[in-house]
Amino acid sequence: MTPFGEALRELRKRKGVTQQQMAAALGVSSAYLSALEHGRRGRPSFDFLQRVAGYFHIIWDEAEALFRLAEQSDPRVVIDTGGLPPAYTAFANLLARRIGSLEPSVIQEMTMLLENAANKG
Repeated sequence: MTPFGEALRELRKRKGVTQQQMAAALGVSSAYLSALEHGRRGRPSFDFLQRVAGYFHIIWDEAEALFRLAEQSDPRVVIDTGGLPPAYTAFANLLARRIGSLEPSVIQEMTMLLENAANKG
């Protein structure tokens, strides 16, 4: 599941709407919504995100948070290390091979490390 998929499912459940009801209202298939919720589809289009926000009558901060989660939710990430030192390529490949076996606490630590490094740079 992706961050967006989890948020979409929670929003849908909180509003008491089934996938079939939501799909019909948004003009997509319930299979597409299911795939989004389970992380089997990539990042949704801006148009789709606007339809979701309109359907649930969400505005401002909540809509912005949903759009931000969508940006972070492509389940098939490509990391281009072309032109970077060899250690960067080795790190990206090691992460790709091992990410599925990392404990949630390790993911949290690595996320904080990367965010802190980005804030310093």
